[in-house]
Formats: sequence, structure tokens, C-alpha cells
Amino acid sequence: MEFKKCSRCGNFFLSDNNVCENCIPKDRFEISKLHNYFENENYSNSINSISIDTGITVKNLNRYLENNEFSNINNNINNNINL
Repeated sequence: MEFKKCSRCGNFFLSDNNVCENCIPKDRFEISKLHNYFENENYSNSINSISIDTGITVKNLNRYLENNEFSNINNNINNNINL
């Protein structure tokens, strides 16, 4: 186990995960929401639009899209963000 900073909330915790125990259910919920969003064949190819459509922050979307389960979709998404 390592002492880590939660990728989601910033709290420090001991674990092998990237998020703390409090954030695991939130991540699971958002990943499920993202899977449902991508089942629609007409999904947006803009990270900003996906964030607006799903309510998932751009920060968390970028984290999720790095996962292997989204690798085929990540290649089709425009990651240019104008903040």
C-alpha cells in the first residue's frame, strides 16, 4: 500500500487505488454514465461537449478516458479544450 493523494477529491489515503474509499462509488457511477453515453452512436467528439452532456468534469473525463476500456473511443475524441 502507498500513501497517495486522491485523483478526485485531493484527500490523502493509504491504498493501491487512485481514488479514496469515499470517491470510489462516485467514480463507478460516472464511469457507468459514460458507458451509457457512448452506447449512443451519435455521441459528441469534443471533450467539452461530453462534459456538458454527462455532467462529468473534464478532469475526471480525461482520467476515465485513459483507461483501457475507453481506448477505442479516446482516439476519436478531440481533446482540445478552450478554457
